[in-house]
Amino acid sequence: IICRYDPEFAQNISSDSLNVSSMLLIVRRVAVGLLLLVASLFLIIGCQLIRHSSSVELDPSPPNSLRIATYNVHYISLYRKEGNWGTDHWHQRKQSLDRVFKYLKADVVAFQEMESFGGGDDDSVNLVRSWLLSNNPKYSAAAIGPWQNFPSTQPVFYRKDKIELVSQGWFFFSEMPDKIYSRTFNGSYPAFASWVEFLDKTTKRHFKIVNVHLDFSSRENRTRSVELTVQRMNPWIDSGETVLLAGDLNARHGSGLHKKLNSAGLEFVPVKGSTYHFNRGINLFGAIDHIAYTPGIELIGRPVVVQNKTGQVWATDHYPLVADFKF
Repeated sequence: IICRYDPEFAQNISSDSLNVSSMLLIVRRVAVGLLLLVASLFLIIGCQLIRHSSSVELDPSPPNSLRIATYNVHYISLYRKEGNWGTDHWHQRKQSLDRVFKYLKADVVAFQEMESFGGGDDDSVNLVRSWLLSNNPKYSAAAIGPWQNFPSTQPVFYRKDKIELVSQGWFFFSEMPDKIYSRTFNGSYPAFASWVEFLDKTTKRHFKIVNVHLDFSSRENRTRSVELTVQRMNPWIDSGETVLLAGDLNARHGSGLHKKLNSAGLEFVPVKGSTYHFNRGINLFGAIDHIAYTPGIELIGRPVVVQNKTGQVWATDHYPLVADFKF
């Protein structure tokens, strides 16, 4: 094979190579620019979603109104001394929790995970309940009783000067809902709803509040738990009673669970912002703690998610949700 050098051909090849290199450089620069633009957009959006919580102003309750709150306070492990949710951590956060509770100035507060777990179902020791009641003598606790016949980890606190306890009860999210501590539908840990009937001393009106905490990991459990809750509330709603539902649904607005409860005649208060913050003040998604109500009572003003940090450590990994109502 005889090779002959062609200067014109070589010049064309060099020119083409230069053009390709220039194009590749332009493409690379455009790609880098697009990546930087996308990263900037994510950063802007992220700053809105993943942000440190800030204090909010909570207006006083209007006259003759009823302030309802729901608050998941996270259980305490009596087995663990150090680390999150152990006994040492409880002593670090208990002042913060008391400050948040006082700040709410609520007439009724539905609590979830108010439990000091030491094994089994024994509720003889309940550090959070004892602490808050001892520091807030104007309040009493409903939906409690001897742990052998009343599951007491979802109490409903109420102002004794304004609210009177009429009756209380519970049902488990289970194939055997009236058997205490029966396991959930898929066989996992027991979960239940507590309920209380109150009398508003000012208006002389009765109302019921159903306090729920739905399974965070099983959609089937959540769905069947809501179906059971609707089944239990239907007779009250059909007879014209005023019913409120409060608690940790582990579901955001617009979920199938909300639609089932809407169909039963409940309306949810609109919630802006996260109610779960990973115990870090980090807000990744919309509210999972909710309050709903039936006709006969109406929402006043705007519901508030109280995101205040009231101490060196967070009171718990949820924010309380509070809303004012009027008969």
